[in-house]
Amino acid sequence: MTEGENTRLIAWSDELRAVHRRLRAALSITQEALASGEPPGRDLLLFCHGFCTALTGHHEGEDRELFPAIAAAHPELRDTLRKLEQDHSMIGHLINGMQAAVASAASSAELARHLEGIAAIMESHFRYEERQLLTVLEALALDADPERVLGPL
Repeated sequence: MTEGENTRLIAWSDELRAVHRRLRAALSITQEALASGEPPGRDLLLFCHGFCTALTGHHEGEDRELFPAIAAAHPELRDTLRKLEQDHSMIGHLINGMQAAVASAASSAELARHLEGIAAIMESHFRYEERQLLTVLEALALDADPERVLGPL
């Protein structure tokens, strides 16, 4: 295997870690905006919308592109992938609740409660996903656009 091939193969684990770092950073910015104590303003609503959109796009890409590729190469991981997809569904439900709260002009305290729930599940999900899949991703031969597979973040 040439160095270029090795780099391409390892890239999926690096890409997943990088996306998770960026999503954690987006969550942190949104949490800091909520913690300011000011009534929800335009910037906060944009942070909430941007974070929710990015997290949803990440999970949709995994479900559509990454997980089927992993399942094809590693059928023994199908149960793990199903659990991760269930997490995606639960996080999607929490995001819908957050978006409904934003649309109804909820208070910063209510938005913070929604975000806290998303943050808890998201962090647990990311840690589990990384423990279960990073080694597999280091050797996954998937010829696809990382933005399509892991979301545009």
